Formats: sequence, structure tokens, C-alpha cells
Amino acid sequence: MLTQCFREDPLYHSLIPNKDVRERLMPELFKCDLTEFYECCDIYADSPECNSLLVVSDEMEPYEHLFKAYFTEIAVALKTDGYLLKEDASMHTFWNFILGRDYLNSAWTDQLHQKHRLHVIYLAVRPNMQHHGLADVLMNEVIRYADKHRMMVSLETHNPVNVEFYQRFDFKVFGIVQKHFDLKQYCLIREIRKRESAAK
Repeated sequence: MLTQCFREDPLYHSLIPNKDVRERLMPELFKCDLTEFYECCDIYADSPECNSLLVVSDEMEPYEHLFKAYFTEIAVALKTDGYLLKEDASMHTFWNFILGRDYLNSAWTDQLHQKHRLHVIYLAVRPNMQHHGLADVLMNEVIRYADKHRMMVSLETHNPVNVEFYQRFDFKVFGIVQKHFDLKQYCLIREIRKRESAAK
């Protein structure tokens, strides 16, 4: 499902320019990601058919939880590197991922100095189910929870078309990352709502 949703995403086209390599590699990369997410994130779907998916991390998770997630992340990173080398022995893709590491993490959120925060890692809707309001349903659920608990929400996107979508939910661009590639990462935040705003 994630492979279908992100097949045309600018990030993967930049990091894996070869179409054949991209088609082989993306399912393996998403398997690795989901292994990590099962350990440290909450995963929501619209229905058992999983036509849309949202992965969110609560940055206030207790230390013990984060400690386990840290070692899971290391194991996943090693497995990912193995896939990169296996699928492209020229090491071109592997080198792209090294150069593109600033696009592959959420380190920019350290600048927020805000741990009372949710971070949306993935929001995906199957291509044939887009424009049916599924993304809105999942985002509204995250926002409802964030407002109830007075939390900031952060996320990043590499597709400029998505920026306008998130702005509809009161996200604003915090900054733009651009390093080594003709690719921009838009870093967005939704500020903590005041109590009177959250009650409306």
C-alpha cells in the first residue's frame, strides 16, 4: 500500500532515480520502516481494507519505550543498508541515501524545543481512493487528540502540492531543508491551540 502511495513521491525519485531499482527497493524499505513503527509509533487506518494509513509518533513517550525504539532503529538501519547494496551493487543508491540523510529523518524538530508534540511520519491514501476525504478523516483525528491534550503537531513533506493541503489544517511552514539534491523538504508545524480555540 505504501509503495503504491509513494511511487511518484519526489523523495524516492531523487534518492532512487533508476525506476527498476526503485520498484524493487521500495517495498523492502517500507517493510523496514513498518518494523520500526510497530515498536515506537501509533498506526491508524480508515478501515480493515486499509485504504488510508497514518503513522504518528508521540514525542512524550517514556524513556524505556524510546530506549527500545533506539535499538530497533539501529537494526532496521542495518537491514536497510543491506537492501540498498543488494538491489544496486553500483552503490549509487546507497551513496544517495547517505547524501540524503537530512531528508530521511526528523532531526529538524530539535529546533522546536517542544516535546509536548505529535509527529506525523506517514499519511498515505491509495491512489484509487484519493479525493474521498480519507486523509481529512485521519488528520482530523490527530488534530482532535492534539487539541485535547494541548500538543503541537509536526510533520514534513517533500511534495510541494501537499503543503497547501496541510495549511488547511492550520499548519505553517517552519522551514525548508535542501541539501545535495534538487529537492525541498517542507517542515511544517501546527502550534498548540489555546484552550478557548480547542473548545470550539
